Amino acid sequence: MALLEVKQLSKTFGGLEALKNFELSLEKKELVGLIGPNGAGKTTVFNLLTGVYKPTSGTFYLEGKCLLGLKPHQITSCGIARTFQNIRLFGDLSVFDNVRVANHWYSSYPVANAVLRLPSYFKYERRMSQRAYELLEIFNLLDKKDELAKNLPYGEQRRLEIARALAAKPKVLLLDEPAAGMNPLETKELMNLISWIREEFNLTILLIEHDMSLVMGICERIIVLDHGEIIAQGTPEEIKRNPRVIGAYLGEEAV
Repeated sequence: MALLEVKQLSKTFGGLEALKNFELSLEKKELVGLIGPNGAGKTTVFNLLTGVYKPTSGTFYLEGKCLLGLKPHQITSCGIARTFQNIRLFGDLSVFDNVRVANHWYSSYPVANAVLRLPSYFKYERRMSQRAYELLEIFNLLDKKDELAKNLPYGEQRRLEIARALAAKPKVLLLDEPAAGMNPLETKELMNLISWIREEFNLTILLIEHDMSLVMGICERIIVLDHGEIIAQGTPEEIKRNPRVIGAYLGEEAV
C-alpha cells in the first residue's frame, strides 16, 4: 500500500477548473517533484492535500486512512505538513517559539493539567522545548533562537519554516517552492538539506519548484501539470526529453 494515495482529485472555482482528475501515489521515502507553468494547479494540489480547499471531487488517503473532509490541523496531526510559497512564519514570535508551537500537535496532556500546573504538564513542556532546541541546532539556527522570526534573513526564514514543519513529526512533507528567492549557493545548500532530512527523518517529500537544477538534481520522479492536468510523469531524464513538457514548460533552450 502506498503511503499517500490521491485519486481523481479535482477542484473547480466557479467556471474555472483549476485541477482535473489529479492522481498520485507516493511510496515511503520517495522524493517527487511537481512542476509546471504558473497557474498549472500545483499549489492547488497542496491546498487540497492539507485541507485548505475542499475538492470538488476525488479523495486521498494517508496509510489507507481517508483524509477527505478533515480540517487542516487534523490533517497535520495525521502526518502531512507543508511549507508555503510565501513564507508564513509567526513574525512577532521568537525563532524558538515558532518551532516550539508546532510541537503542540502531539502534546497529550489535558488542558486542566496546564491550568493546575500538574507534573505531566511540565514533563511535556520540557520535552517540546528540547525538541525545538534539537531542530534549531540541526538547521543552524540555535544562535538565533531569541530573535524575532521576521528579523531573520530570507534564507534563514526558509530554513526556519522547514524546521517548524518537521516539529509536527510529519510522514509526508510538502515543500512549496523552497528555493524561491535563493541564490545558486543557497539553492545548492538547500538541495543537500532536503536530501539529508529525508534520510534523517524518514520522510516522504513532494516538492513544488521552478528551479530545474534543484528538481532534476534531487527528485527521483517528476510529475508535470499544465492547465490543471497531468501531461507527463517519469524520471528526470524522461521528463527532459518529453516533447509535450518541452513545449509547455521547459522550452528548447532549457533542454
